[in-house]
Amino acid sequence: MSKVHVKKDDTVYVLTGKDAGVSGKVLQVLPDDSRVLVEGVNMVTKHKKPRGRGQQGGLVHQEAPVSSSNVMLVCPSCKRPTKIARKILPKGGKVRVCKHCGETIDTLREDRG
Repeated sequence: MSKVHVKKDDTVYVLTGKDAGVSGKVLQVLPDDSRVLVEGVNMVTKHKKPRGRGQQGGLVHQEAPVSSSNVMLVCPSCKRPTKIARKILPKGGKVRVCKHCGETIDTLREDRG
């Protein structure tokens, strides 16, 4: 299991691939594979078979995971794709910080104390 630099509900910018330059919200993080599921990115067509009575089959368009190395976090305050820094607070908590504007993005762990 490896660490992924983005979390669920983060807004990310896609760097490479067929959807390069697109921004979207992270729907799911798959840390074991180091991949993320981004809303509206890497759309694939699945052939679904009807299962059970009354259920309809057909073609379903859905998102497929992309590598987490191909996405970059978008800072909520400066609205730019950015690398992140992790800072340790004096009380022991950790925060993610934007490298462009220096603003705190969010807290990784709650303060102890």
